[in-house]
Amino acid sequence: MSTKPSKHLETFPNPFVKRDYQIHMEIPEFTCVCPKTGQPDFASLILDYIPDKKCVELKSLKLYIWSYRDEAAFHEAVTNQVLEDLVVVLKPRYIRLTARFFVRGGIFTNVIVDHRKSGWKPQSCISLHSFAEQSNIKRY
Repeated sequence: MSTKPSKHLETFPNPFVKRDYQIHMEIPEFTCVCPKTGQPDFASLILDYIPDKKCVELKSLKLYIWSYRDEAAFHEAVTNQVLEDLVVVLKPRYIRLTARFFVRGGIFTNVIVDHRKSGWKPQSCISLHSFAEQSNIKRY
């Protein structure tokens, strides 16, 4: 597998296709370029999905995310495009992408998009825990 940015997303078979389960990913280093100013935009992406027959392979996802580094895109457009590309390859039961863009001109932007497979009905919610934001920075 290459180590260069790529729009190619790889998948692997869901090992537990009979069960609904949540896959939660945090991608804290998303970067694209503002189409108006040319300045970099930085975001943390939070990806949650319930797979159907396929799961996304992590290294290909990382290279896919890197591929936006030099692309000009509005926050709303790039968030929807990432979700759309994931829906095309995964065909998940459910998927939600949250893009939390860092402050620009005193404004934080959050874009949340989701997709539900036609006919899929979620199981009733049992909230056992939530995922706290992860960081490599030690907080005192």
